[in-house]
Amino acid sequence: MKIIRGLWNRVHRPPAAGSERGCALTIGNFDGVHRGHQAMLALLINEARHRGVPSCVMTFEPHPRDYFAALHHKPDLAPERIATLRDKLEELARCGVDQCVVLPFNARLAAQQPQAFIEDILVRALGVRYVLVGDDFRFGAQRAGDYAMLDAAGDRLGFDVARMQSYEVHGTRVSSSTVREALAAGDMNRVTALLGRPFSISGHVVHGRRLGRQLAESRPGAGDGFRTLNLRFSHWKPAASGIFAVRVHGLGTQPLDGVANLGVRPSLDPNDVNGGRVLLETHCLDWPAGLAEQLSGGEAYGKIIRVELLHKLHNELKYDGLDALTRGIAKDCDDARAFFASLHTQTHRQTTRDRI
Repeated sequence: MKIIRGLWNRVHRPPAAGSERGCALTIGNFDGVHRGHQAMLALLINEARHRGVPSCVMTFEPHPRDYFAALHHKPDLAPERIATLRDKLEELARCGVDQCVVLPFNARLAAQQPQAFIEDILVRALGVRYVLVGDDFRFGAQRAGDYAMLDAAGDRLGFDVARMQSYEVHGTRVSSSTVREALAAGDMNRVTALLGRPFSISGHVVHGRRLGRQLAESRPGAGDGFRTLNLRFSHWKPAASGIFAVRVHGLGTQPLDGVANLGVRPSLDPNDVNGGRVLLETHCLDWPAGLAEQLSGGEAYGKIIRVELLHKLHNELKYDGLDALTRGIAKDCDDARAFFASLHTQTHRQTTRDRI
């Protein structure tokens, strides 16, 4: 998938000789790329194919509500983020989108009038042939633009406009807000149903506080202690937080079961190496041969991994000292093992029924 960051340099620049611009476009934040988004993208790709143009998604970074929350110094206005930009782009590519335009949401874009957005961005910069939007789509300064305005402009300027109604699963309208509610409740089965896949976070393994060594020293006989693979969640307000049973992909041919903490680690010093930022710290329950040594020696840092959060064990807790933290992590490991054992039992029973 081709990623285009910003369009201002294309607004007044004519196409190169012999080139043709044009696309089938949809516009939105696409946080989570849930099943409603996926249905819209499938329709978009089909329409693009019929017109012989690329399918294109326009999205924004930061989220418009993030921008206004910072502008008015009201952090509560910012929505909890389901996915990082990296994971959003990965999912859009998996859905088969040809291009993604990432527009920086800033004062210039926030002040742009709806008609200027249509003429400058959609027509001049992208040469749209088809635009697909959701049933609650609004755009432009003060959200003054709506579907009727866009449809009228399309009729006048020569592009088609369509609107897609809400997508429902078991009678529930699928939206990013619905996914956020399920994540906040720790209902990971419902999250999976809304996303059409397990909720996951991916990224490069980064250095942590090397607390695993201190925990090993405080727990004689624990060997390597609780080494972790650390990923930064590049937004200060994740939709999910707490302790989870997880599966780790990207460290070998098979996924690894583990337990992970997503959040700000209240038992640690906020002035640690990660500066109090949101971190996903994952401990593998059974480290493959050589992986712990790679982590210890630094070879694992920089690897790209994907961590699926399958079951929430509990919210983040603040422990009084390393001994209490060590006991807490040990219990989390035991609970995660019990969860995976129950999954194995359910799978075995289902396989047996299928054979019968």
